[in-house]
This record gives sequence, structure tokens and C-alpha cells, in this order.
Amino acid sequence: MLFFFFSFISISDLQHQQCVPCCSHLTWSTNEFKEWAHEGQGASPTQSALPRAYLILVGYLTNRRQENGEELVDGCLYVKDNTGTIPCELLHLELEWLESLFLFPSWSYIPQTDQSAAGYVEILVDPVPVNLPKEVPCGVPVPYPASAAALLTSRVSCKKTSKLTVAGELARLGPLLCIHHKTFFFLFLECFISAVRVPVLVQKPNQLTWHRILQLGHKYTITGLSMSSLKKSGQRMFVTSVSSCLLPYCAKQVRKQPLHRAWQGKSTQSSSLETAEQLSDSLELGTEEERPRSTKEAKIISYVGIVTKILNVQAGLFLLDDKVCLCLAYQQLLNAARGLRPGACVELINVHVLQKPLVSFPFIVLGACLSSTVVLKSFSRLSTPYQPPALSGNLYLQLLFRYSLDMPSYLWLVSLLETFEERFSCFFGRRRLLLRSTHKNPGAAENFLVPLLQSVVPDREETRDIYIEILAEIHQCPLQKYLTLNPPCQAPSLSAVCHLAEQKSWEGFSPSQLLSPVEAQHMGTQELNRRLTWSYCTLSAENFQPRLILLGVLRVSSRSSSLQLQDNRSTLPCVICHKDGRPFAHTALIGSLLQVENFQLIVERFLQTDFPSWEHLENLEHVREKKSSVYVQFYFEDVRVLYAAEGRIHKVLKSGNSSSLRKKGDGSLTSKLETSEAKMIKLEDPKPDTHRDENCEGGQGSTRGTSCVSRLFLVTQKEGLMLRNYQLPREEDGEGQELQSSFQATVLWLGRPWLWSYPQETGNLPKLEKTVCGAEEGMTRQEALLLFMGKSLRWFPFLHLDGLYHFIVPCCSDLEVFDKLCFPPVPAKFLSRSSCPLCLPVQDTWHLQHETQICLTERQLAARAVLTGMDQRISSIPEILSNSFTGSLVSFFGEIVERTLCASPKNEKPSVMVSLQKQKGRLLASDHSVKLSVSVASGSPVVMDIYIAATYLQHLRGLLPGAKILFQNLERRISRFHNVYCAYIASSCVSIVALPASHLPFPSSPAGEASPPSLVFLSSLQPHLQNLPQARILCHLSCVLTLSLQWVCSLCSNIFREGRCTRHSPPCRSHTGVRQASARVLVEDGTGEAFVLCRNQHVAAMLGLSLPDWEALQSCVQSRGSVTIQHGEATGTGCVEEPEDLIACYLRSLCRSPLICRPVLLDFSLDRKPSRILQPVPLQLRNFQCGEVEFVSQVGPRPSLLCLNVEEVKQSTLSYLNSERIRRISSHCQVGASP
Repeated sequence: MLFFFFSFISISDLQHQQCVPCCSHLTWSTNEFKEWAHEGQGASPTQSALPRAYLILVGYLTNRRQENGEELVDGCLYVKDNTGTIPCELLHLELEWLESLFLFPSWSYIPQTDQSAAGYVEILVDPVPVNLPKEVPCGVPVPYPASAAALLTSRVSCKKTSKLTVAGELARLGPLLCIHHKTFFFLFLECFISAVRVPVLVQKPNQLTWHRILQLGHKYTITGLSMSSLKKSGQRMFVTSVSSCLLPYCAKQVRKQPLHRAWQGKSTQSSSLETAEQLSDSLELGTEEERPRSTKEAKIISYVGIVTKILNVQAGLFLLDDKVCLCLAYQQLLNAARGLRPGACVELINVHVLQKPLVSFPFIVLGACLSSTVVLKSFSRLSTPYQPPALSGNLYLQLLFRYSLDMPSYLWLVSLLETFEERFSCFFGRRRLLLRSTHKNPGAAENFLVPLLQSVVPDREETRDIYIEILAEIHQCPLQKYLTLNPPCQAPSLSAVCHLAEQKSWEGFSPSQLLSPVEAQHMGTQELNRRLTWSYCTLSAENFQPRLILLGVLRVSSRSSSLQLQDNRSTLPCVICHKDGRPFAHTALIGSLLQVENFQLIVERFLQTDFPSWEHLENLEHVREKKSSVYVQFYFEDVRVLYAAEGRIHKVLKSGNSSSLRKKGDGSLTSKLETSEAKMIKLEDPKPDTHRDENCEGGQGSTRGTSCVSRLFLVTQKEGLMLRNYQLPREEDGEGQELQSSFQATVLWLGRPWLWSYPQETGNLPKLEKTVCGAEEGMTRQEALLLFMGKSLRWFPFLHLDGLYHFIVPCCSDLEVFDKLCFPPVPAKFLSRSSCPLCLPVQDTWHLQHETQICLTERQLAARAVLTGMDQRISSIPEILSNSFTGSLVSFFGEIVERTLCASPKNEKPSVMVSLQKQKGRLLASDHSVKLSVSVASGSPVVMDIYIAATYLQHLRGLLPGAKILFQNLERRISRFHNVYCAYIASSCVSIVALPASHLPFPSSPAGEASPPSLVFLSSLQPHLQNLPQARILCHLSCVLTLSLQWVCSLCSNIFREGRCTRHSPPCRSHTGVRQASARVLVEDGTGEAFVLCRNQHVAAMLGLSLPDWEALQSCVQSRGSVTIQHGEATGTGCVEEPEDLIACYLRSLCRSPLICRPVLLDFSLDRKPSRILQPVPLQLRNFQCGEVEFVSQVGPRPSLLCLNVEEVKQSTLSYLNSERIRRISSHCQVGASP
């Protein structure tokens, strides 16, 4: 009664209507099917069994198919009816079944993973024939393999032999190979009574089906064989002819023929071996170099296992029994991998066992070479689709054969290519776009992998000969020997890169590493924890094992207004510079796939700590929170473009060497506008539901055949990115105003707007040389203030001073579009000058196209300064520090020497912008600021301080010690101590000119190994107080003016006595004290005198105390809290001397001791915050006495110096320095006395 539930189905309906795997069992009961399905699920419990379909399939079994009107025979089997043909797989096949009509009682239909393509049929049991089978011929004369082998080794010419029949037991069956659209295989027959084997080449199309019929260990008879030999080696073999037949061996139906009678008769020509020769020429596979010390020998075994997972069908990798990897890449996949689904059972004969071929590969590998045999023993019962391998353009196999890879190198190649495909196929559409490989236009994956393989794969001395691999008695193949490979490089996902960088930056990290122990022991709690708040770690590719390679699609985010590298899972902010100092502005690179091997990975570390004192730094319980931020910086010249998002990328790379417009031959620039599809591709952050540009309102199709408007402009000023109170009405209600992140730039329009009909028609851009020169006349009416908000913030990292750009308005034909959107920055009645530029809000859909960086002449710079009311001249740091400098906004180049986090000035309260940004989870508190110490160049003594509020830092990456920066429009300020410094304000902007050197040491000494300070005279300090931050003098210590030793509270800095703080209102609960010492001494060097302020450990050096004596002295002070004395000319300095006691008496006697007055070598810097501000006074006459001789000399005011280091001077050193000083004074006097 079951048959009433079944219905017939045609081949066409099966292919087009059945979208999920199914099976049909015509004669099975329900219980039988359930038992069969339950047994199949044991191979993979997570997979479901094939569902049952009540269908009847009837068709002809054939080995032919139709393609483009031609009949093809490729060794595959098919089931056909009058509606179509479908591939099929059988475990057992008889030759007489071909072209016969069958009923298939049990079968499974397996569709492809790509549902647009048809699947195939697995025949589970032998089909039931409708017609009678063919008869087998009998009475065939045949020589056995022992006799045939003697013939192959004889000197009888191949052309003098006749066709013969050979019988024997099938000892080995080679894989079915298809080379240059020709298919063939080898088989080996073994003598019944000896181990003699003869090779037989089968290459006729009608005989390729034999490969499915032949079974190892069975006896066969093959007729119509002829003998042939290889052209290169001369090795002989039997080759089938058109008339050859494959028959099962039957002793009663054959009779043995003597060898000499088998070759009597008409001679025949040898069969063509063109296909085999083409195989050798096309593969050109190499064998591994033998390395006796570490090379391993791969064992050859046979194995039966269940396919549990398809690791990579394109690479020919399958997982057996969840523990063994089967690699079929070195021989073509069995029947295009049909039947090799999870749950299928395979038998492997003569495969190589490779244990740990790759360090990172977790499985033992079974490698099948050309001498191995892979037999499908049973089909899978699981509902898994068919994953077909690529028939052509398979980059895995192309690179395997091209570079003669061994198994370890091939597995490394597979891991790189798998990661590459997973990360970037979502950006560029179809996966084959990345994997497609042609000779003239290689794909992105090939561009990435080929240089790596060329550098890793060693030269091969021998070429792999497939004939030897298949035919030789002593086995030779690429899998025979191997060496465990430690991958030389890695290209992980960006999320993995960030994780690795953060992990490496925190490995072995201790807060004590960030501070010098000598300085830390004198810091209070607030200063100590602030110094630990912000640090950084620089990592390069060599800091990772294996070496790290960065891959990412260049994107720009409107939310963070920063450049990013992106893959399918994460983004990595980046800073890109040019080695010649030009700013990076290549908008054409947006959407391109980049490879970077030389880079600096920066990990900014942020700590929230509550350490009471330096003694607790090793106790990490005081670290309340730690966070990190990772970004990368590199030079554009170190970038390889693996995939260009647009066809114009070659122009960018070509023009990248031109730093200015005037370097071009004719002073002009000609180019074509980019198409809308290319220019608008993926400019914004990724959205999970979209993969097209968010700025293309109508999609790509809406811009085809439309027009656009463009206009050329020159950037004359750019301001920083921050929250501004632009009063722009909202579109929906016309009311309501809010602060929003934005930036603005002042530009000069060059020429008139241009209308383009594109993408079909694009003209040349105007000649820039004429445009720029002509802009001087009437340029006052061509100035505009561009306002960037919303999605247009993405152009912030591309817009730079003196850059020439095009604005492109897509889907627009109105030449007045720029004028119509302009509005005055303030109401007209409040305008103070008639030439105030109009504001132009940059729309989200507009595109920015960078053209070049230009060099303006002095006249053009003067015209621009008159127009903008702002002098954009680049000054030098010594000029800015000079007292004669009068500018308020300054621009200059500088190299960062030191970066310090400090508290914001008390008179600067956080603004509304600060409070708003604090809600966004900032890593630095808003009450901090950063002090950058900037010099002209590395090692320069001239240093200027720059203060930047923490709220601006989120957009200012790359401000690291050693980096060269262009600071623009910073405010020059003078402190109450007459110190010149600069502050970053709303109109300021910075550009990274050069990255820090890659060999910089740990950030605690970011400037590298500093050279010793220059030796100067005190008299030379007067005219250069602002320009000499650090120097050295050989001086004589005259006296100690004041001395203070204190034990202060680490929290409130009050006196700490007997283990508790002395503050009472309000009471302080601190139980931690900090030692602090200070001394003010007077020194002279024969040319002048100076006050020197010494702190902490320098006090001990100045007093000449050893470390034990100093520790004992401080311990005595600890009980009483503080000791202060004053001596000499210290009256009026504000120091209060303690009552007399033993410690005070000892210190006073020590300060008055003649041993203190001695020559020392003093490293110092100018005290920029002295206890009192010295007013300029004229030179005064003073008396000096040396023994009985009295001198009178003019001296200036005593400068205040800050001690950095004190060294005792040995007699030899003192003599040398004195002689040098006398020589310098003499030469100086001679120069001054010359007329």
C-alpha cells in the first residue's frame, strides 16, 4: 500500500522544485527509514537526518552530457530523461549498465549551497534495470602481467608491437586527472603469482567510466592495449586504444598466450601521450629540499574514516572523525567532491601521514598524492548541502602548483586566504571578485599572497615529475618529506589585532614602570595618580610572533571624523602621513583595500588609581579601572593597494611624488572626474543592513546618465573639530537649536562652477596654474566659510591648508547651487566688515576630491593674508619665544620632546562643551590638560610648552614624543613669570608631518638617549633666558641660603608628624607621609652668580651626603615633621626657621662648613616659576676679594635656576674644564678686541 503515496518526478522538476536535501526509499517501511536515519546521525549529532520524500525516479544511466550543443564525456555519471540530465554518484557500477533504463528504488537528492545551481543524485542501492544487460565476450587470448612486464623492459620498438590483452589483479588505481580539458588515469595490474606490476594509461573518453568500475583486489582483463614510452624518461607503459575493453577476469573464459605470439602480426603506432606531457608541463610541481637535521619522513598508511566536517572544499580539506584532516589538493578532488559530505565514509589507500606540519594547525594531516587512492565507501545520511569546488580560477590550487608548495606552506596559504576571504568579501560583492586570478589582472587576494610566497618559498633544485610519482617503483612525491613550519607572518582580523596589542601592552605592566623611583618617592597622592593616568606603548610588526601584517579597507567615519582601516568585524583608527612632510589627502583611496607591513601600533593606556604613595605601586589593588585605546600610524609610501575602489587610483599613486603644482611640466593638471558609483562607495561607517553608500539617495542606478556640478577651491584656513553653537534651524520644525560637533574652513573659490554630464562625458579640469594666478584679482569676493557638520565631518582628515580641492554635487545641474546655500554668519546689522565671508553649509551628499597641494608665491601669500585678515606665515620656535614677537596666533613646526598630563588651570572652568562630552564615556577626565614640550628638532635646546585641553584630544591622535607636528593658529600667551607658551584654542589645528622614529625606547624616555647639555657661562644666560631650557655649568658652590626637610601628608601636603597628618580643620585621615626636601644655594662661575633651587635627591648631592647619611637624616626629621634653616642672604624669602635642636644645629653647621663650598658640575634649567619675579635692573658694581686682592666688577641680576643634576668634579676633570673655559674666554676676548 506504500506505493500509493509515491509519485513520479522528472529530472527537470527535481532540479528546479526541490530546494532542500531529501531521500526516497521505495521499498522501505517507516521503521526501517527511522532506523536508517538514526544510525546516520551518529556521525554528527548536531546535524539532522535527510527528510524522506515519496518520489519515484526513473531514467537512463549514462556517462555523457550535453554542453553548448556538444556531447561531452568526462568520466562522470548522469541520470537523464527527456527533460534533462543530472549528475549522479554510485558506490557500485557495472559497465553494462550504461545507456540502460533503470528504476532507482533508493536515492538522495543533494542540492548545492548556491540554490540557483542544480545539485546531484546519490544512488544508495543498485538500480533495477528495465531492459536486459549486455553479454560478456569470452575466449580472449591474454598474457599475464609477468610476461607483459618483460615486454615493457625489452628493446622491442613500440611501433613494431601489435595490440594485445593483459589480465591481472588491480593493485593500484590512480586518481582521475583532468589537464587542459583532457581526462585520464593510470591503473596497475599485478601478476596472480608474483609481485610484478604493469602500468596502463586510460585516456579515451569512453573508457573513463572504468575508473568507477575498477575495485582494488579484483581481477580484470583489458583488451586492445598498445605499448608507448615517455619522451623524457623513456619509461614504457601500456595505453588503451579505442577498441580496448574492460572485462572481469574469468579463468574459464580466457587462455594464456605466449609472449612471443602476442607480438606477431601487424605493427601499430604508439598511442599519443600529449595529455600526460601537458600535465607535466602545466603543473611543474617541485619537491622539498632535504634538510637532514629537522626534516621528517611522512609515513604511508591506509585509513577508513567518516567525514565530519568540510574544512575548505576549494582547498580540498576535509575533517575525518573530528581528529584527522584529509588533504586532496595534491590530486584532483574525487568526482568534483560529490559524495564527500559530512557523514560519508571514505577509504584512503597509500596516503601520507604528516604530524604537526604547521605550528598553528590543530590536526594530523593525511595527504593524498598521485599514488594514493580515495574510495567512497558509503554515502552520508545527513541533510547537508553540496559544496562544489571551483572548476576554474581556484586560487588555492593555482598558487599550490605555481610555487611548488609543500604541505606546511600550503596549509599556511590556506589559513591566510580563508581569513582574507572572510574579512573582505563583504566589501567587494561576490567572493570570486577577490579570488579571481588572471595573468594581466590578478585579484586582491593574489596581490596579497604572491609577494609572501615569493619571499617564503625557497628555490627548488628539482622539478616534480608526475610520471616518476605515479610510475616509479620507489615512491617519490612532495608529501614524502616535510618540515614543521612556523608561519613567518600573520594577517589576523582587526579585532584580533587590537586584542593582541592590548594584551601585549598590559603584559608584565606595572605602574612603577611609568615613574622614576627617585622622583616617585617624593610625589603626593594627587600628582602620583595623575602621572599614572595616561601612558602609551608603541608596537611594531616585529613585536608580534609571527610578524604582523595589517590589512583593511580605508574608510572615514563621520562620527569620529578619523581615518579607519576596516574589515568585516571591526575598525582600527589610523594616522597616515607622507615621508616628505605633505599631509595625506588622497580622497581617491577611500574604499580601497590596503596592506601595511611597516607601521606603529599605538596603545594608549588609561588608569584610574588611588595609590596612597609610591610604596604601594606594586599593589595592584589600588588600580580601580584600566582601559586602552588602539590606533595605528604609518606612511603612505609603505602602503600596498591590493584592490583599488576606483579606476583613478593609478593617478593618485603617480601624483603622490609631486609635492607642489609647480613640479609639473606645463604647470597644469588634467584629470577626469570620478564616477558617482566609485566616488560614493562606502564613505561612512558600516551599517548592518546596508552595503551601499549612504550618501547616494537614489542608489547607483539613479546617478547614471545624470549631471553634476563641481567647483574648485583653495583652503586658506582650517579650524579644529569641536562642539560649536551653530544656529542652524532643523528641517522638520524650523525651530530648535543645539550644539553639534563641527569644524569650519575658509576657502577661496577659484573660477566658476562647472557642469558635467557624467559618467558618460567628463572634460578636463581647468588649468590650475592660470586659475591660481588669476585669483589675485577680485579674490575678495570669492572667499567663503565652509561649515562641516553631520556626515560631511568625514572630510576632516582630508582637508588641509594650501590644498586644492573640488566640490562635486551629484545629481545637480544648477550652477548657482553654491550661492543659493550661502548665508551670512551673523545678522547683517551686526557685521563689522563688509568683506565678511558668507557661510556655506557642506551638504551630506557632496563629495570632496583632492587635486594637489600648491606652493603660493610671496605675492599670493600677501594677498591671502589681506583677504583673510590673518597672517598664515610659518614662524620658528625661537622667533615665537623672542620678546620682540608681536603676533597672537602662531603657526610653526616642532618635534614633541615630552608629553605630560597635568591639571587644568584653576581659573579655567569646564565649559558646556566639556560637560556634554563627559557623558560620552571619555577616557580622560575633562579637568585635565596635556602639556607638550616642543623643540625645533631632536636634541635642540630651545623648547616651548603647548597646553591642550583634554576635551580636544579625542580628535588629535599621533601627538607622541618624537613626532614632528605642524601647529596652526595656536594662541601665544605670556605667563605672569614672563614665560612664553602656546594654547590650543577653537581656531587651532594640527597636522602630523613625520612619525616618531621606530627605534624609540620605552615612553619613559621618549626622546631617546639625550646628549649631555652644552657647557655655558652664567653671564651668557642673560640675553637668552627664554631659549635655553637646559644647560651645564662648572661652578663653585658659594653657600646654602635656605634648607628645608619635611615629612608631608600625601593627600593634603600638610606636615605629617608621628604617623598622622597635623591638619585639624577639617581633619585629614591620611596615614601616609611623603619625604620632601628643598634647598636654595648660591653658585658662581667667575662670570656671574645665580640662585639654584634643589629638590629632594639633589639636596643630598649638593650637601655632599652619602645615601646612608641622607636616609638617617630624613628618618630623624620624620619624628618631628619638618626642619627649616636659613643662612646668608636668605632673609625675606619667606622661610621660617625652626627652634633650636640637634638636627637644626647639625644642618646649620653643615651649611656653614667649608666642605660645602666646592666646585661642582651642575645641570640646570631655568626656573620658570621663581619665588619672586625679578624685574630687569641695570648692571651693578660689586666687590670681590680673592685672598688679599680685591676686585671690582659689573654684574647683572642673579638668575634663578632649577637643579637637574649635580656631579662631583674630579681633579683631572676640573683641570680639563678650566683649560677649556680659559681657551673659550681668550678666543671670545680676541674676537671682541678685533676692529
